[in-house]
Amino acid sequence: MIKKMLSDDDIRLTYPVMSQLRTHVLEHEYVDRVKRQSQTGRYQIAALFDDGQIGCVAGYRISECLAWGKIMYVDDLVSDQNGRSKSYGKQMLAWLVDEARTNGCQEFHLDSGVQRHAAHRFYTRERMDITCFHFAKKI
Repeated sequence: MIKKMLSDDDIRLTYPVMSQLRTHVLEHEYVDRVKRQSQTGRYQIAALFDDGQIGCVAGYRISECLAWGKIMYVDDLVSDQNGRSKSYGKQMLAWLVDEARTNGCQEFHLDSGVQRHAAHRFYTRERMDITCFHFAKKI
């Protein structure tokens, strides 16, 4: 079952899995950071449950831009390290694409760090294309 995590308590439940990807985010800051992004950028979190445990978490937003039109952008997608190879990521990705369609999106986007080779293999298996390079600069 995949569920949108809306309440503070629901969001808090996702931290142990999300922190496996976002190791720099401190637990006591997590809920406030998610809520701030929700208010300013329409960020949402969904969690996949398996036998009462969270197996995968995704943070995403619906937005619109000149380059691509209306899109779903996935900020965060992580399967629990103790549940890898149980198709949690595949199930979550399918749910996200359906959610994007339901919201009238023309495209589905995510970035993935260049060091995440296993994630890249997964995305290409799921028929995603590498369409651009993302450049960043700390300021």
